[in-house]
Amino acid sequence: MDKIQTFLLVAPVLLFSMVAHEYAHGYAALRQGDPTAYQLGRLTWNPLKHIDPFMTIILPILTFMTAGVMFGGAKPVPVNPRNYRNFKRGDIIVSVAGVATNLVLAVLSVVAVALIGLAGRGIPALAPSASILQLMLIYGILINLVLAFFNMIPIPPLDGSHVAKYLLPPAWALRYEQFGRYGLIALMLLITLGGGIMRGFFMPIFFLHTAAVRLLLPFILPGPWTT
Repeated sequence: MDKIQTFLLVAPVLLFSMVAHEYAHGYAALRQGDPTAYQLGRLTWNPLKHIDPFMTIILPILTFMTAGVMFGGAKPVPVNPRNYRNFKRGDIIVSVAGVATNLVLAVLSVVAVALIGLAGRGIPALAPSASILQLMLIYGILINLVLAFFNMIPIPPLDGSHVAKYLLPPAWALRYEQFGRYGLIALMLLITLGGGIMRGFFMPIFFLHTAAVRLLLPFILPGPWTT
């Protein structure tokens, strides 16, 4: 399978996973009492509302062309924590909602691959198309695991920082939040220079993905893009 085929398989899965992540933040915020995302038209599955020119388009293309791995993000859903009925609980719930959604999507992708495999064997005419859909979902397992684990890195503005700050003494938590203004710089330095740290952090992802693929081998259909 060449790079163009890989791009065509991965891009829509990555876009959907990122949109689902941001939608979950907005929906969780609404449930906690903050209608900001809803009022601004961001509580929607329309991907056009969530596209950020750099994070959603340029970065995935750059990472795919240079490293062979497509990575990016959607435009963050706006929330106003002051509207939460319980500030601390609301902040934590809204922050972990995106991560939880990606983990659920990873599990659902595993189930879907198995069901599609059974359907393709039962109806052979569907097998070629079903095998391509299976491959997209196998990429979806990895993509959603990466999005979940990456967003739990405790560096502002990632979701993990909203949980980590409540584990610190108040004075430290304040300084931690102040550090947030440099968070994107720290994050880029970690990605570009912290190869060993990142490999160690993502090791559980590759272990889980490999285990899932091995579990699914009996259900995977041969197809034009998988052979």
